Amino acid sequence: MPPFAYRRAIVCTLSAFVFALALSLNLSASTVVVTPPGIAACKALPSYSTISQAVSSVPSGSTIFVCPGTYAEQVMITKKLTLTGVSANGLVGATALGSNNPVIVSPAGGVLINSSDLYENPNGQPTAAQILVQTPSNDYATPILVTIDNITVDGSNNGLSGCGTDLVGIYYRNASGTVDHVTTRYQELDPSDFGCQDGLAIYVQSGYGTGTGAVIVENSSVHDYDKNGITIDGSGSVATVMGNYVVGIGATPLIAQNGIQVSDGASGKISSNTVTDDVYVNPSDCSLTTSPACYNAVGILLYDSGGTSASHIAISGNTISNTQGAIVVVTDGNGTADYNDVSTNKITTTSAIVSTAGTILLDAIDLCSDYNTATSNTIFNTTGSGVHLDSSCTDLGGGASGSHSSATTNTVNEACTGVLLGNSGATQSGTITYNVVETTSTTDSCPVGNGGSSVKAAGKIRPQPRRH
Repeated sequence: MPPFAYRRAIVCTLSAFVFALALSLNLSASTVVVTPPGIAACKALPSYSTISQAVSSVPSGSTIFVCPGTYAEQVMITKKLTLTGVSANGLVGATALGSNNPVIVSPAGGVLINSSDLYENPNGQPTAAQILVQTPSNDYATPILVTIDNITVDGSNNGLSGCGTDLVGIYYRNASGTVDHVTTRYQELDPSDFGCQDGLAIYVQSGYGTGTGAVIVENSSVHDYDKNGITIDGSGSVATVMGNYVVGIGATPLIAQNGIQVSDGASGKISSNTVTDDVYVNPSDCSLTTSPACYNAVGILLYDSGGTSASHIAISGNTISNTQGAIVVVTDGNGTADYNDVSTNKITTTSAIVSTAGTILLDAIDLCSDYNTATSNTIFNTTGSGVHLDSSCTDLGGGASGSHSSATTNTVNEACTGVLLGNSGATQSGTITYNVVETTSTTDSCPVGNGGSSVKAAGKIRPQPRRH
């Protein structure tokens, strides 16, 4: 063989070796660790100093471990990843030792717009998400899958003012995955801007002519949000919201909060959550018919949600307290909000709204759509009814809501009425009541009593969903 042929063979062999080595290194780097500058990594893996740097560097399908520390950044994820916080010894759960608090906070100059809301797409509200999980627009048919686990997202010092930008802690936009054992806190604007209806802790949104997403939100602590704790929105969204602790700011004149909201065609399952402290202090002259309107804050709100005859939305096993409507289902005539199964929830303290027009009594469970069931719920101390199969909404076909609905074996202790049957097509059976003004009433209004001087006679109290 001529000398140049030997040289070419050696070069080709070396090139193949270098390519294989690079490929091997790339694959080994698919599990990496992030640690703050100047601090030893909690795992013996390729290391990065910011989460964003790690996300941009690793291939799809990678796992990124995040060591304890504070990370002042906004993170954008557009590929399949697992983002897991770990303790000082590099482990999680029962084997964790030392510090175990990886925290994402606002950058020094505040958060910046990095996306937009899909409602009214493509002209939706500009959004500044602290963690944005977003399927690229050219790949909506295959939503990315991202897991986020054991990380705190803190919205303090976000630098936003006015109503022009929505602050979101974790935003899944046309994307799928799991949010597990996270903490979200302080997704709030300045109190003077609370009325903007911005500030969402965890937001899952898809549809509106774009993509789809299936997300599990579980075992997480959600508190000190502005508008909503956990929001599932859009006809492309299916979510399981399970085992979370969602806490509003308590009685406030600033905003009507919702603990968990499912809206505009979204569907799924809401189970075993604890939801508390959603109470709006209305203006003293609020009214059901004139401005200013009366609004109520809600623990779990379904607004034009997307249950179907083949796939009901299940709301079960939740513990809800100190709200102005524990579980409220509403159709506004633009969507259905039908086919909901509300069962085995425990509800305590549904407060009234007091205005110069009188005292407005609020139901613990208000089902203002069709094809609903309320079964084996336990309700204590509600100013309105225990369960209301409500005919005061207008369904998608233009008729009165509340048809084909039933209330079965619910237990109600202290209410104006055990069950309100507003629609003649609604039924109840097996209701157990204690200390109620009336056990069952075939109207949409409670009898006067239980502290109420006026009731829902002039119109329906309005929950206030988050929409942009």
